[in-house]
This record gives sequence, structure tokens and C-alpha cells, in this order.
Amino acid sequence: MKPMIINIALLLIVALGLIYLSGVIYAASFADRMIFPHVPSSYVDGPETFKLKTSDGTVITTTYLEAPSSQHLILYSHGNGEDIGMLRHYLEVFQAAGISALAYDYPGYGTSSGKASEAGTYAAADAVYTYATQTLNFAPEQITLYGRSLGSGPSCWLAERYPINRLILDGAFTSTFRVVTGITILPWDKFDNLTRLRTAITCPTLIIHGMDDAIVPIRHAKQNWAALQGEKQKLWVEGAGHQNLLQIAGPIYWDTVLPFIKEVHSIRQ
Repeated sequence: MKPMIINIALLLIVALGLIYLSGVIYAASFADRMIFPHVPSSYVDGPETFKLKTSDGTVITTTYLEAPSSQHLILYSHGNGEDIGMLRHYLEVFQAAGISALAYDYPGYGTSSGKASEAGTYAAADAVYTYATQTLNFAPEQITLYGRSLGSGPSCWLAERYPINRLILDGAFTSTFRVVTGITILPWDKFDNLTRLRTAITCPTLIIHGMDDAIVPIRHAKQNWAALQGEKQKLWVEGAGHQNLLQIAGPIYWDTVLPFIKEVHSIRQ
């Protein structure tokens, strides 16, 4: 009886190992397809767009809405189901409030060249931050990073590497794999916001999330919130999901976001 139990246990261990290995291989092969679904471009290039080249040679499409004499810039990283053509009216609200807005498309999105990937997204964000500081001449203490859903990944990546004034995370996950698994079970992850928030990001941060978000559950926002060590603010919106938060929140959204961006803060080096 004892050898049989041992054999059964060994078979279970081998089976679980094979299942885990299959999961690792599947994640390595198909993760980018799930994270970056193909979205047909909602716009064509014109006077409202321009091009930037990333460090790997990819050409990304960018748009800039200048608020005259503005002392504030929002660098906006969008979600995975949209492009900058869908953001125009939204960005115009910031512009009208005296906040210049700079947004961009990741490789493979909109009219940007290349193929979507985590590394490509970071390279695009890096090129846009460089443009904001070296061409538009915004000082780091004038820049607020806004990461919406997938855009929380490149926003946290930038906040870890460069000085900024403030960070806004809207519908942000702890990491992309944890959206599916709930916990870390693979030897690597993509867009690991939680680790960056816990270990490297100290700027004032506003976390916005819908309490009824079925795509990125509210537990992600709560874990990100708990990880933050610096000044922080939150807006949990009752009844809001992942896609309708702005509509459900109404004026409280703008009454929270706009003053947060305009609040004066001295960067701690």
C-alpha cells in the first residue's frame, strides 16, 4: 500500500509540474496577444498628430494640446482598447482647464509603427517623456503622469525612472498576470506596478477605481494603495465599472483630478 501511495503522489507531482510548465509556455507565447488586442485605428494622421522615434527605431504617433501659458502638463498613457483618436474630447477638458495634454499611441496602435509589446510600450513612453522635457521644455515638477488601465504600466515605469510632479492611476492593475491569476504564480510578470509602487515611487499619487470593475477588480486598487509609501489620494467610485467610471463619477471626477494636478509639490530627489 505504501509504495502505491508514493507512486500516486509522484504522478500527481509530475502532472502538476507539467500543468505549470504548460502555463508558463502558454503565457510566454500568447500573453502579448491577450494584453494588446488589435484595435483598428480610429483616426488618420493630420495636423493634430505628429511622429516621434523611439530608441528601437519605432515611429509612434503623438498628439499635443497646448494650454497657453500653462505651468502644468499631463502625459497621458491610454488603455489597451483605445487610441489617441478616441481621446480628443477628453484631453480638451484638461486643455480648457489650463493644463497642457500630451498623449501617444503605443507601437502597433493607431498609426504608430511596430508591434505591441511591454518593452515597446516603455520605449514609447520614454520617447514622449524626453519630448516633454527637452522639446516642450516642461520641468519635471510640472509633469503629471496619467495611466489609464494598461497605461498604468508605462506610467509607473516612467515614475520609477524619472522625476515627476504627480502620478494618477485610473483603473490600474497590480500587474497584468495578477488580473487573471490573482496571485503571482509565474516566474515573471508583465507591467509589475505593485512592485514599483512599493519600492520606487514616492511622488504624490492619486488612485481612481470603479468599485464594480469586473475587468480589473477593486482589490488591485486597494493593494496598490496599500503599497504606496508617499503622499496619496484615492477616488473609489460606487457603481462604476472599468469603462464607465467617468460617466458614473460625474463632476466629482473632475473636482478631484484637476485640483490634484494643479497642487504645488516640490520633488524629493
